[in-house]
Amino acid sequence: MQQTSLHPMLNVAIKAARAAGAIITRASLDLEALRINTKSPNDFVTEVDLAAEGAIIETLLGAYPDHGILAEESGRNHGNKHSDYVWIIDPLDGTTTFIHGLPVYCVSIALAFRGKIEQAVVYDPTRNDLFYATKGRGAFLNDRRLRVSRRTRMSDSLIGTGFPFRRGDNFKRYLKMFEDVMQQCAGLRRPGAAALDLCYVAAGHYDAFFETGLQPWDVAAGSLIVTEAGGLIGNFTGESDFLHQREVVAGNPKIYAQLVTTLTPYSRVIKEEDLNAPAAGSADAPAAAEAAPATVAAPKKRAPVRIKKDDAAPV
Repeated sequence: MQQTSLHPMLNVAIKAARAAGAIITRASLDLEALRINTKSPNDFVTEVDLAAEGAIIETLLGAYPDHGILAEESGRNHGNKHSDYVWIIDPLDGTTTFIHGLPVYCVSIALAFRGKIEQAVVYDPTRNDLFYATKGRGAFLNDRRLRVSRRTRMSDSLIGTGFPFRRGDNFKRYLKMFEDVMQQCAGLRRPGAAALDLCYVAAGHYDAFFETGLQPWDVAAGSLIVTEAGGLIGNFTGESDFLHQREVVAGNPKIYAQLVTTLTPYSRVIKEEDLNAPAAGSADAPAAAEAAPATVAAPKKRAPVRIKKDDAAPV
């Protein structure tokens, strides 16, 4: 990989991701010694998440002290809250799999400029796989250019997804959605790290991916990597305001279109005025809500089903 040819901001993000990856790898050698806390039922945070996030923020602000930060664990507590540049960070996507020693987790870092993602890094320390992209310059895995798959039929497609796991999630709705998709495709897979799932769409390993209940740091970096690899990403109605909608679908253009048709009835598009309201029962809600104005443009007005304020919990 010729790092000298990369955008300077991307190079800093790669440095930060590798520093976090080194912390995670060292900790993985002695999982029994980890201190684990619970943010909410089935939603964990370890000292490794916090240490990795700290290393990332230190590296990014060391290079760009005037930039803003939106991080999973610390929210908007660091950086310039009024900057047009916002780094969106998940220091350890796949904490649950990490705790159990299952090697499916990664570091995810994206840079948004006035609400648009312009730089993205997803680093898998278990395989030393570095996915990265700069807007308009393509997506790469290490030194290999990425392209989405060319499959055109749902019946031939491998689809990635995620399962609801928090108390209050609508499990019955998901099972119906799961049933509808499963009957149309060749197979469904749920490894447990959405940022990696999106990279696997970009690499052509998956033909598409969908999930509900995700936060901006789960999808920000992966979204740019998908689009720079020739894929599409949006909410369940196929529109582009997915970052704060807590629902996302991505894929190659042909499978994406077919999957959107299946998922549209399950969309729970969030009203613009609710974007700043915390999701009931979500420990991550305050950070996500505070970040909304800085990281995504206001969504278009639309007709699809909208959730009520008292039903605004992640689904």
